[in-house]
Amino acid sequence: MPSDRAARRPSLRAGHRLVLAVASGVALTLAFPTYNLWWLAPVGVALLSAAVLGATWRLALAIGLVGGLVFFLPTLSWSGIYVGALPWVALSVLQALYIALMTALTAAVQRPLLRTRLQPLAYAAVPVFWVLQETARSHTPFGGFPWARLAFSQADSPLAHLAAWVGAPGVTAAVAALGALLHAAVVIALRRVGGVAPRRARAAYVLSAVLVAFTALAVTAGAASTPPTDGKAVPVMFVQGNVPRPGLDFNAERRKVLDNHVEETLRGLAAGGEPPSLVVWPENASDIDPLRNPDAEAEIRAAVEAAGAPVLLGAVLREPWPMVSNASLFYRPGGGEPERYVKQHPVPFAEYIPYRSFFRHFSDKVDLVTADFTAGHDPAAFEVPLRSGGSYWAIPTICFEVAYDDPMREATLQPSRQNSILVVQTNNATFGYTAESEQQFAISRLRAIEHGRSVVHVSTVGVSAVIHPDGSYEDKTRLFTAAAGRADPVVRSSVTVSDRIGDLPEYTAAGLAALLVALSAAASRKRRGRAARVQAEHREEEEAVVV
Repeated sequence: MPSDRAARRPSLRAGHRLVLAVASGVALTLAFPTYNLWWLAPVGVALLSAAVLGATWRLALAIGLVGGLVFFLPTLSWSGIYVGALPWVALSVLQALYIALMTALTAAVQRPLLRTRLQPLAYAAVPVFWVLQETARSHTPFGGFPWARLAFSQADSPLAHLAAWVGAPGVTAAVAALGALLHAAVVIALRRVGGVAPRRARAAYVLSAVLVAFTALAVTAGAASTPPTDGKAVPVMFVQGNVPRPGLDFNAERRKVLDNHVEETLRGLAAGGEPPSLVVWPENASDIDPLRNPDAEAEIRAAVEAAGAPVLLGAVLREPWPMVSNASLFYRPGGGEPERYVKQHPVPFAEYIPYRSFFRHFSDKVDLVTADFTAGHDPAAFEVPLRSGGSYWAIPTICFEVAYDDPMREATLQPSRQNSILVVQTNNATFGYTAESEQQFAISRLRAIEHGRSVVHVSTVGVSAVIHPDGSYEDKTRLFTAAAGRADPVVRSSVTVSDRIGDLPEYTAAGLAALLVALSAAASRKRRGRAARVQAEHREEEEAVVV
């Protein structure tokens, strides 16, 4: 067990810790699209772990805030591309505060453990609290903002295969665990080389080796397993109609956006090839409510009849007035009322403004949202008939919903609708030529692995593609181009382990966090009791000398 002197000896000055925090933020930024240096994600975690280990919780709070800002400001810069710096900076600061709270709690738990034989558990706190941090910011405030999670940087990594077993939270845990182990390995190596390994540390090293072996085994097993890609291939067309111009006023010419999607659909059909079983248009393909505008409906019906197949499109519905709905409408050939799905997670400050009168004091941009979007309440799936007989189900997800864990899982688990593909309909016109489109596409790739499903990812302006159940993709489009892509995604019905266990990884992290807090508190009480006994003995000795 390390001596008190060794435990108290400051390993890093505050300035050095802040430098490590900055380096951590840079590494994490580079791990995400469009840099795609996914292997830097564990390095970023290791650097932040090194910055926090042994620090007071107050210093760790500042360290986490600095590291979080360096990470989120560039990674989320797309959020201010057309609305100015205030919303972008406010969102980045909010997300960085979660990192700060995580590092403060981690440091508070670690310090007592560093003085015991349970020292390796100080490193175990890193992945545990990282998962909890991401869970917290995925749900709070206003429904949360689950963007830029560690898992979403790993679409090209072997670790992505773990998603089928433990979901996005499990991938995050694996990345953070590798970072913590990298940090621990460097510490042990430096102690060995420097000849300052604490006495009686053999137990700690043995426990570290066990943790390393267990984590390496789990990661290797996940990475070595190839997600299945078998299933019945079905012909699908996706249409990226493009918009007149990027920016917040992308739909200033709403009829032109609708016309673009109709024209690109007809152009794609005229190119020949196997007739599609389904045509998918993106979110906001029709910002003219086709249920209330006969001209818009006539255009859509013309495309449906030309395709001879259902068209799934994104539309804004003027209901329930004075609110509006962001919906996926499923039109079948031959007429009839379209089926619908309403987005369950409207984006705060983009699709609705909470406490509008209050936030107007900070920015008049809140009034750009003239009508708040209402939230849907249930997942949906649309049955797509096949010309050869039989059918399959198309499960829609709209835009940022793809970053939430629940919507796709709940829809995929519907017993009668498991023979399915997933559809992500999005509109990236409001983010211009930024990394947002690629970041969202990477999330869809991880979701394909997580749920063992093909994903048709289609945007108004790009990027769009069909993603296979192993995360690979084909026919990917470029930004701000018109395109009609064709592919044959496979329809699958099996349910992944990740879907079956649901939120278990988060609950497991919460349980482990509670255990670490209890062990840390016990170690702290034991140390305070030992210190009290030593002080009592000193007082007795002093009294004896006086007598």
